[in-house]
Amino acid sequence: MATETEKITNLKSSVAGLNQISENEKSGFINLVSRYLSGEAQHVEWSKIQTPTDKVVVPYETLAPTPDGVEATKSLLDKLVVLKLNGGLGTTMGCTGPKSVIEVRNGLTFLDLIVIQIESLNTKYGCNVPLLLMNSFNTHDDTQVIVEKYSNSNIEIHTFNQSQYPRLVVEDFQPLPCKGQTGKDGWYPPGHGDVFPSLMNSGKLDALIAKGKEYVFVANSDNLGAIVDLKILHHLVENKNEYCMEVTPKTLADVKGGTLISYEGKVQLLEIAQVADENVNEFKSIEKFKIFNTNNLWVNLNAIKRLVEADALKMEIIPNPKEVDGVKVLQLETAAGAAIRFFENAIGINVPRSRFLPVKATSDLLLVQSDLYTLTDGFVIRNKARTNPANPSIELGPEFKKVASFLSRFKSIPSIIELDNLKVSGDVWFGSNIILKGNVTVAAKSGVKLEIPDDVVLENKTISGPEDI
Repeated sequence: MATETEKITNLKSSVAGLNQISENEKSGFINLVSRYLSGEAQHVEWSKIQTPTDKVVVPYETLAPTPDGVEATKSLLDKLVVLKLNGGLGTTMGCTGPKSVIEVRNGLTFLDLIVIQIESLNTKYGCNVPLLLMNSFNTHDDTQVIVEKYSNSNIEIHTFNQSQYPRLVVEDFQPLPCKGQTGKDGWYPPGHGDVFPSLMNSGKLDALIAKGKEYVFVANSDNLGAIVDLKILHHLVENKNEYCMEVTPKTLADVKGGTLISYEGKVQLLEIAQVADENVNEFKSIEKFKIFNTNNLWVNLNAIKRLVEADALKMEIIPNPKEVDGVKVLQLETAAGAAIRFFENAIGINVPRSRFLPVKATSDLLLVQSDLYTLTDGFVIRNKARTNPANPSIELGPEFKKVASFLSRFKSIPSIIELDNLKVSGDVWFGSNIILKGNVTVAAKSGVKLEIPDDVVLENKTISGPEDI
């Protein structure tokens, strides 16, 4: 077996010949692999974990009100940049391009909504909040074309790419592109932890700092709840917090989400992958770990520059094994939330659940397209008519997995304000103006097409054929 040093030496000479990527990307990749091989995985001692106090994870309702007046608001917003992580493809939902161009409501895409939101801030306060999109090599070309349509809008849009790293062949630790895999399959984007070095390497970081920008608000482009919040920004500026992670109370749907802990005097992110098997049940319990990471992050730009230049952001490495054409490969990734422990005066803010509204599957799309939400100035706002703070639980069968088939199976999205649970399986088709209440299960028998007629109200029902409606 090759020693660790030999593996790295061989890898370095192979990577040197990969002319598709920059010197920065080559050194970043070698750095990541060296750290992985040296096994510096940081083990968390379970007994040392402490629940963070309200000083470390600040309750949202205790934040000071923002200063009054347009001028004060403008000067606050002029410190801000919004960055959306736009590297993901909508493949899970059967789409080919960037996920951010899936239509969410009223014919508007995620990206349309983001642009409308920031535009309305810029117009209302006369400020200049730019939008940055971090693409991956998978979404870059499509996004460039899409962004064209906003060229006349009141918003500066910048795009940059996150790093492109070669997949590693498990057997001999050589880059997959050196094995003749010259297409896109030979490469991968190394997770959103890469946002910090990529921001720096693209030249965007220095340009923003030169313009007097101080904070970047980073969020996933598919989280419709991740809107600019002046109270949070004001708090960070006043308290000189270099980093803030928005967390929100866990429900049973979020038990796998990373959580914030106090550990040896520092606040840090604890992910399920770092938890030993015997502690997993405790990690998932809602009693001990009450909050989880929404991946809405607020970070000071000068602090990013300082830490990237010092090569100090050594986030936990997440190994992601894959298979390409029968070859076992490894992707090493990092997560932006794990960087929290390297920043000075880092905090969490325990925000309302409304700031976490991700669309990962068509069941989430059903929620945001329904009467549970309305759309105002690009903001998706929850309908006050729903008294239950939790959203309905929705499970749709594989027939609904792709956006196109999901849309074709609903003549119109049903009313779900009074719905608790919906389970749909089999070949089911919904008419228009249907109202769902309580617990509803619709299970078509195998090989049978089940049509739910227009204008029906289904309340606490299990339906397996027309006779049950």
